[in-house]
Amino acid sequence: MSEQLIRSLWWSVRTDGTAPFDTAHLKVYYPAVASGDDAERLTGVFAPDPAGAPYPVVVFLSGVNVGQDSYRRFAAAVAATGFVVVTMDRVAELFGGQVGLTPGVDLNAARPDAYGTRPTCPTLGAILDALADINELPPLRGALDLDRVALGGHSAGGTVVLQSARFFPSVAAVFAWGAHTMVATMLGWDPGTVLPAQVSCPVLLGVGTNDGVIQGSADRYGEDGADRPDPVRRTFTEALPAGDHLLAVVPGANHFGIADADPTAARAFLDGPAETDALVPFARLTSIFLRAHLRADATAKSELAEFDHGVQLSRR
Repeated sequence: MSEQLIRSLWWSVRTDGTAPFDTAHLKVYYPAVASGDDAERLTGVFAPDPAGAPYPVVVFLSGVNVGQDSYRRFAAAVAATGFVVVTMDRVAELFGGQVGLTPGVDLNAARPDAYGTRPTCPTLGAILDALADINELPPLRGALDLDRVALGGHSAGGTVVLQSARFFPSVAAVFAWGAHTMVATMLGWDPGTVLPAQVSCPVLLGVGTNDGVIQGSADRYGEDGADRPDPVRRTFTEALPAGDHLLAVVPGANHFGIADADPTAARAFLDGPAETDALVPFARLTSIFLRAHLRADATAKSELAEFDHGVQLSRR
């Protein structure tokens, strides 16, 4: 069987915020077919593969100051198993007047008097609206199934997905790597608070045992980094409602285990050693998880039950 061809296209969408910090740039990965015709040769645009269309959609949010191309290998690996995968870059205010790449966080929505009333990431709604427009135009006209959507993310991107998913009715699965719902004391919460995830669907959480970024951020949450329970495991046990959830621990993997870290930006300098490459096993696990819950694939559900590949799985 030949390897699935994956191509991508670009799009822009206006989000919340003040110009020029109100625009998200999307990269849309999709299963494609090569025709070899002149139009393809001259434009570089390939048609979507009709074999699996319309494709369920995966919206993936980056960590703070992590460019979307850092996730290209992960996104392409998931797309190759029968999904349209969307990543995003958005430059906007972070906090304290700083500007950088951000998934777009409504900090007021994460305060005690508002949490759980609206998404902490309003950008998600703008992205879903943009995908509806893309689905009306060539080359992807009719190729996206926007009634079957998964939200995923890394680090802060995973956190806001966990805090926002239930506000979007089409979302049928959520996954995250190196993300949790522990909340900063600067927002008015008590030290060590883990917020209930705003999800109403199955969740897959992934983390490496050498995650130095989460460990190096403990003081944000009023904790001692040298002696604290793992926030990702706490999220899995304390923050999720009853459901078909998975925790995947990859021994020896670090915070940037599914990304190609940029040493000039973000906080990879805090990370632990990458003794294991988590990208391949976590992309495989994510794809099976999405096939099970977005495609109702019985074979995928069996594969989940037997999944190993160097990953320690917990279920609840």
